[in-house]
Amino acid sequence: MSIKHGLLALLQDDPKYGYQLRGEFEAATGATWPLNIGQVYTTLTRLERDGLVRAASSEGDGRSMYEITDAGRDELANWFQTPVARESRPRDELAIKLALALAVPGVDVSAVVQRQRMSTMQSLQELTRQKRNSAEGEISWQLVIESMIFGAEAEIRWLDHCEAMLLRHRGKPRPAPQRYDVPDEQEARS
Repeated sequence: MSIKHGLLALLQDDPKYGYQLRGEFEAATGATWPLNIGQVYTTLTRLERDGLVRAASSEGDGRSMYEITDAGRDELANWFQTPVARESRPRDELAIKLALALAVPGVDVSAVVQRQRMSTMQSLQELTRQKRNSAEGEISWQLVIESMIFGAEAEIRWLDHCEAMLLRHRGKPRPAPQRYDVPDEQEARS
């Protein structure tokens, strides 16, 4: 999720101060993505520069309320209408970690998988406990927590798959690393 679009969504109904936006953002996402107040004001400055918000009023203490502009409403509507592309999501550190563990001699890849599975299962248990304890009417929080639960369940299934692949390939020699030899001048001419 983009902080930019999150703030625009929160400004949809009425003007707000930066601290209000931070609190409402965290409440809407169940504090799964805590925002630093500096992030909020930096983002508001960029949104104002781009004509998507404007200062609605300013108090004597220097605090400004921000409101969404028509261009900001158009940007927000476009964001809601556009699917999130899989390739635009952050890199999967776990997949990269396992790929590198396979490439580095001496790393017990099975142990890496087991430790990750144990950690993910603990997270899944905690998420399930949080879901069970959440209030019935908190639908935005329930959507976020269920997304996290589904993600943890999928990660555990993927780790099971990785372990099965490791077992199938155990004992097979690792392929030699590819060499990228640069031909010398005489070979290049022939």
